[in-house]
Amino acid sequence: MAGGRIEKRDEDDVEVAPFQNLEKGIVLQETRIFGATPVNVKKCCHLLTKVLVLVARGDQLTTKEATDVFFSITKLFQSKDLFLRRLLYLTLKELTPLAEDVIIVISSLTKDMNSPIELYRAHAIRVLCNILTDISLLGQGERHLKQAIMDREAVVSSAALVSGIHLLKHAPNVELVKRWVNEISEASKSRDQMVQYHSLGLLYTLKKHDPLAVIKLLTTVRKNVVRSPFANCLLVRYTIRLLRENPPGEDLTGFYEYLGACLRNTNDMVMYEVARSLVVYDLPGVPYKLISSAFSVLQLFLTTPKSILRFAAIRTLSEVADRYPREVQEVNSEIDNLIGDSNRTIATLAITTLLKTGDASSVDGLLAEILSFMGEISEEFKVVLIKAVRSLCSKYPQKYRTVLGFLSDILREEGGFAYKKAILDTILEIMRDVPDAREIALSCVCEFIEDCEYYQLSILVLNVIGREGPATSCPS
Repeated sequence: MAGGRIEKRDEDDVEVAPFQNLEKGIVLQETRIFGATPVNVKKCCHLLTKVLVLVARGDQLTTKEATDVFFSITKLFQSKDLFLRRLLYLTLKELTPLAEDVIIVISSLTKDMNSPIELYRAHAIRVLCNILTDISLLGQGERHLKQAIMDREAVVSSAALVSGIHLLKHAPNVELVKRWVNEISEASKSRDQMVQYHSLGLLYTLKKHDPLAVIKLLTTVRKNVVRSPFANCLLVRYTIRLLRENPPGEDLTGFYEYLGACLRNTNDMVMYEVARSLVVYDLPGVPYKLISSAFSVLQLFLTTPKSILRFAAIRTLSEVADRYPREVQEVNSEIDNLIGDSNRTIATLAITTLLKTGDASSVDGLLAEILSFMGEISEEFKVVLIKAVRSLCSKYPQKYRTVLGFLSDILREEGGFAYKKAILDTILEIMRDVPDAREIALSCVCEFIEDCEYYQLSILVLNVIGREGPATSCPS
């Protein structure tokens, strides 16, 4: 920036990741600066970031290397800089599974658990519960964990609740965490969204092996005021899981009423979670009125200006189009409008859905639309499209000429192995299921083999030609 002007960056400039060429050996040598006095906060923060990058990208630290780094960074507990302390806690947490004798930092973490600074308390709890597989080793420190659940600072309360979930992974801690039920239940009434969300998760984890306790928990929670959309989504998932298991002798009508109420929730995330669950999962005894309401919500999302909601709705409709063809056909007009969507992924899913639910007269137009933007979408979605085309041809075998012409065109384009194999499998399936298409299909694969870059596909095609070629009208 010069003279108050912002210099325009050249579009051809190549952006380089700051730690792209990071070398483990150099980073390990630099860890000596952690022992310097006074602590150089800026350098230590930069070096801790490098260590975290090494661990995140999968560089293998030996036990000795991890232990040496672990013990060297414990010297940074003397610093009061908040940003440095956050990086310190995070690095300790990441190195704990790799290093030995990590229990030595417990005294420092226990001290921070009782600090007046909420950031210290929250992070110390997380690291401490990551180190100890048996929390009873804390002695009186276990009492501080229990009190932290009711801490007035939401970040501390959430840290204690999430740590409780992790502690339950180790058998010695189960009975101990069960003693916190009263505090956890009280936290579930918190006004903070994340505290309410984490407390519900911990309560369910404690009771999930007892069906009657789960029913009681879900009944109690849904009658309370659930302010958090995250907690509401979690409650919906637990309710769906309960309904799918369908415990005998239980009246589950109230749970369906709860799901119906959630379809009218003011939060888009909650509405989508319920709508998707109702149409995707096979729920015994679900009222059809509820299914119809779920499709109405998805139809509403198809016309929203929010691209993430349009994507979520069309992806779900594409997923259930074969199971609910009539219900999906009723929203075909909204799906048609998405073919021209600026987000090509949404447009791809819209065409995929129409291919599953459209009639024979719409096939030519849809395949032409697909060809117009085939180069703009990822290979993953190209494979999805090919699978939809395959199901379309099985539904309308008389359209085999159009479909084979389309497949032959895209087979000539560049593409990966999975994409090419999906096209080839579709052609061979048409050749097998539609006798009249045999010679045209063979002609397509013969053209493909001339410049096929994948030997596995060449072998497959040669095998087919050798088997089917002699039976054609003109084998030569």
